[in-house]
Amino acid sequence: MNPTEDLSFLSLILNASLIVQLVMLILITMSIASWTVIFKKGSTLRGVKRDTERFERDFWSGGDLNTLLEAAQRNNRSSAVMERIFAGGMLEFSKAREIDAARRAMKATYQREMDLLEANLPFLASVGSVSPYIGLFGTVWGIMHAFKGLSNVQNATLAAVAPGIAEALVATAIGLFAAIPAVVAYNSNATEIDRLAIRFETFMEEFTNILQRQAAHR
Repeated sequence: MNPTEDLSFLSLILNASLIVQLVMLILITMSIASWTVIFKKGSTLRGVKRDTERFERDFWSGGDLNTLLEAAQRNNRSSAVMERIFAGGMLEFSKAREIDAARRAMKATYQREMDLLEANLPFLASVGSVSPYIGLFGTVWGIMHAFKGLSNVQNATLAAVAPGIAEALVATAIGLFAAIPAVVAYNSNATEIDRLAIRFETFMEEFTNILQRQAAHR
């Protein structure tokens, strides 16, 4: 690129060196993948929160536990996490009336559900931490390429090297564009999952107390 060429964002990408273009392609791919995870995870957590609130209303309304169990068994929505925890404990309790068995069943279901909710969070964390460094690598490489090109120029001026440096800095900009949403989404989703985990754990303790009272009256 010579100093008189177009310095638009698209032109900088198209005229960058092959290595810098490859870095940009990697970063854009990571950004698209992270946004896909962000939208999917956001939708999942909203559904889990909505179904959790609905089940808590039904549970604490004083309805029959067996009726709730039948409804939970019919509900195959992936967002019905608390219902599956309840169903796991209730089914185990109805077999032998053992509180410890019911608690273990709920804990196992809880752990499986939490693993599913936390899926892809490590990917967002990786994108958030690695993308700036990948972009920085592209920038360093591009600047080296730009200064190397000055060896063939008799009058080394800022105007001569500016386009090459601008191309290189685009890699850093794309790296930050990929990293910032991933970091924000990771922190937001991790916080929401922690809140849900506390609600599930609290429910398990309260439901265990209910089962203990039922066992004591038999």
